[in-house]
Amino acid sequence: MPSVYIKTYGCQMNERDSEAVAAQLVAKGYTLATGEGSADVVLINTCSVRDTAEQKALGKMETLAGTLRDRRPAVVLGFMGCMAQSRGRELMDRVPDVDLVLGTQKFHRAGELLEELLSGRRSKVVETAAEPRSEASIREHLMPESGGARSVSAFVSIMQGCNQHCTFCIVPHTRGAERSRTIEEVVDECRELAARGVKEVTLLGQIVTSYGRREIPARDGRSGFVQLLDAVHAVEGIERIRFTSPHPKGYGPDLVEAFARLPKLMESAHVPVQSGSDRVLRLMHRGYTRSRFVELATQLRAAQPGMGLTTDIIVGFPGESEEDFAETLSLYREVEFDNAFIFKYSPRRDTPAATMPCPVPAEVIDERHARLLSLCDEVRKRKLGAMVGRRVEILVEGASRRNHSRMQGRTRCNNIVVFEGSPRHKGQVMDVRVTAATLTTLYADPAIHNPD
Repeated sequence: MPSVYIKTYGCQMNERDSEAVAAQLVAKGYTLATGEGSADVVLINTCSVRDTAEQKALGKMETLAGTLRDRRPAVVLGFMGCMAQSRGRELMDRVPDVDLVLGTQKFHRAGELLEELLSGRRSKVVETAAEPRSEASIREHLMPESGGARSVSAFVSIMQGCNQHCTFCIVPHTRGAERSRTIEEVVDECRELAARGVKEVTLLGQIVTSYGRREIPARDGRSGFVQLLDAVHAVEGIERIRFTSPHPKGYGPDLVEAFARLPKLMESAHVPVQSGSDRVLRLMHRGYTRSRFVELATQLRAAQPGMGLTTDIIVGFPGESEEDFAETLSLYREVEFDNAFIFKYSPRRDTPAATMPCPVPAEVIDERHARLLSLCDEVRKRKLGAMVGRRVEILVEGASRRNHSRMQGRTRCNNIVVFEGSPRHKGQVMDVRVTAATLTTLYADPAIHNPD
């Protein structure tokens, strides 16, 4: 049977989609290649949120076409995901050696389409049309790790699409309108994952807090999303629940209260602010103000004093003045986020922001990005340093990525912890005592070794 290699760019949703396609192909008899050089099929799962991600994917495919075609003319090359959805056949015009372009609502058809290409029944395939119920088409996505071990955490896609239409974002175009799976479908998948040893699930959606907004009526003051959290919380074997990516508007009182009420819901809230300037937030069509965002952060920390707050920030949105940027810096100092994903504004075609006046010069964006990153690092270093000496609960995920002789886990508020342990610890929820901290990582000893 043929072998396949999948290279993934972008978000956790893309990671889950790649896992789903890989699992689908393995079920059909494919083997997973360790690299593109030996694979019969090479797929690049693409991201369109920023131009750099698109350029990386295009450059990678052009390199593959140049190096693989001469040596192995029969190799199948394909784009899938967001850039495939937005550009379609244009990608084959750009890279003529590409055989397959698979859109975001067609992942479940990867196996049959590849079979047609490998058998010679078709020579080129572009599939980007919308397909009803595609959001629930693939459930199996948990692949064995090296040595056949299973992961203790998994992504669970609960919805697809986005209706927010922020002026900078191409996602509504690449992922379509919001479409939610049923609570029963999600719960059944979580039960299956728990039966296979998964202890932690991360619920995924483009705007995850919009889950079921049109399909599931509120009950006892709880939105469809909070009803889903309640249902997943009741799944035996699932010990931790996270979700991403939300919108600040989706944090209603019922969701804030859920953090205090549901012990399995980790005290880790990602709340993308994008800017600290009300003027820029209006230009972005974000639908909230700076003061409302600060109020929300205060409410979340009141519900869970140990809450880890992270955010997304765009630097250099069209028309952003130095005063606007100063508002972002001051918001960061006021909220004191635990971490931030900071992005330089990237024009996306077919979005309103791409044609807005007063673009910020690249050198100004670079300088502001560096200043904000420095502040982020300063706050994060102080916060992680304050963890030294504390006892924290972690879920052990496996060996440390950088040092396989050590083990790695995550705290409830999503900090990475490395400690001296053994493979028997994998999957355990255990207490450790933090002994040291760097800018990105906590180091610890099992708490039993350091009794009070």
